[in-house]
Amino acid sequence: MQSPDPPCSDPMNLAKSVPAVSAAILLAGSGVQAAPADDLIAQGDLYYDQLNAAESLKYFLPAEKLQPDNVGLLVRISREYRHLMSDASSPAEKLRLGKIAVDYAKRAAAMGPDDSEAQLAVAISYGKLQPEETNAEKIETSRIIKAQADRALKLDPTSDLAWHVLGRWNMGFAEITGVKRALAELMYGKLPDTTYEEAAKCFEKAIELRPDRLMNYIELGRAYAQMGRTTEAKQMITKGLAMKETEKDDPETKRLGEEELAKLRGG
Repeated sequence: MQSPDPPCSDPMNLAKSVPAVSAAILLAGSGVQAAPADDLIAQGDLYYDQLNAAESLKYFLPAEKLQPDNVGLLVRISREYRHLMSDASSPAEKLRLGKIAVDYAKRAAAMGPDDSEAQLAVAISYGKLQPEETNAEKIETSRIIKAQADRALKLDPTSDLAWHVLGRWNMGFAEITGVKRALAELMYGKLPDTTYEEAAKCFEKAIELRPDRLMNYIELGRAYAQMGRTTEAKQMITKGLAMKETEKDDPETKRLGEEELAKLRGG
């Protein structure tokens, strides 16, 4: 159920328009609300399968009014706002939608302390918000991301998404080295000591659990590249690029994979 839209890999660093998002909110109070909550959720899921966040919310939001304590529904709504955030063009709109996604994820986690997907939704939502945050905020939210990913894995060790998030978290801090790390620690305190090897192990576990997600192969390839395992890096990225796009962030993931592959090939 949870969309694998992973967090920003560097802790230091809706529709296509606001009217479409606003339309989804307005329609949440329309006649659509007369349907039973389960029917609304099922209809919203159909639009999620089409990666149409604005349409999904036309059904999920009215369902929330009927079932405000439905943890799975709150996770869905958080996910759809993250998807709207990906499509938003302005930083201000991305920030607004990202905060809504975080709020819904936190509600889900509070209501479902034993629900792995609810705990992970907090990590993913904060990760999507990171590019719009200050460096100080990124450091703080990175701690939350790690804690929530660990909590999700404790509840469900078979969550490939949680392993992927943990891999991205390790990658992010492994990339902060030298003067950049020294300055960051001077300003924000000790940073986590992580390695590309740790990140690779997480991505390898994610592939073991879900070999059909292209992002796991591409991120593993990027980790291998940093470890000097060039041949394996090319193989993993090439495999990921050849896979069918099925998830919201797959096009962006492939773009990053293509850039990394070009570097590895000397292009």
